Amino acid sequence: MKVERLNQIEQLVLEKGNVSFKQLQDHFNVSLNTLRRDINELVAHGKVEKVYGGVKAVRKTQELVHFEQREFTEQLAKVKIGKTAAALVEPGDIIYIDSGTTTVQMLPYLPQDLEVTILTNNLDVINAAANRPKVKLLVVGSKFKHSTRSFVDATSGLNLPRININKAFMAATGISLTAGLTNSDAQEQIMKSDICKASQQIILLADHTKFGHMALMTYADLKEINTIVTDRLEVQAQEFQDFFESHDIQVLFPEL
Repeated sequence: MKVERLNQIEQLVLEKGNVSFKQLQDHFNVSLNTLRRDINELVAHGKVEKVYGGVKAVRKTQELVHFEQREFTEQLAKVKIGKTAAALVEPGDIIYIDSGTTTVQMLPYLPQDLEVTILTNNLDVINAAANRPKVKLLVVGSKFKHSTRSFVDATSGLNLPRININKAFMAATGISLTAGLTNSDAQEQIMKSDICKASQQIILLADHTKFGHMALMTYADLKEINTIVTDRLEVQAQEFQDFFESHDIQVLFPEL
């Protein structure tokens, strides 16, 4: 699929910084003519830049952009997604709220008197939930990661595979038809994967910019998701829409 291949080429170049034509040709198993057409299309859209014998990145990878900078990107969409996701939480639920600029938007829209158990590794979620006397708060992770304001390394503390979770509200750096839900940190990947395995429902919160992109590691297959909350799906995301329909994945859009 051309769109998927273009996204994968872009992500590979952005992650490595510089990639030769030979490396790209071997990696994607396409002809040199096909590769050149793909590269020319990415160059035309300002995604990569040609250099002698290959291409180089023209911007930092998405996962290296600082957390505070990303908070302001698509902010209104993230708030609406968070509000819609919060409406899915019911009294007595045991939920996990993942670390991310979208998932953190759920907290203001959870009723103050809601009795719920919240597991999270995100500092902002922890601070917000700490002010709610009817919330049972469990912190996941033991090592603080400043760039994402989250705790990682779940090898100590809670035994995640044995935790019973009703609903896991997850974030992702990139969402790919082939690679699934992806992120770039090894410790976060293990934690996210364990959470998804322990949860009855996986609810993905992601704005439209995440679709068609792929980060370094997969923490869950796309078909494992039960519900996706997003602001919109672009025209080129028809393949995603077809996939969601064929796998009975519910897609929710915020009210305008």
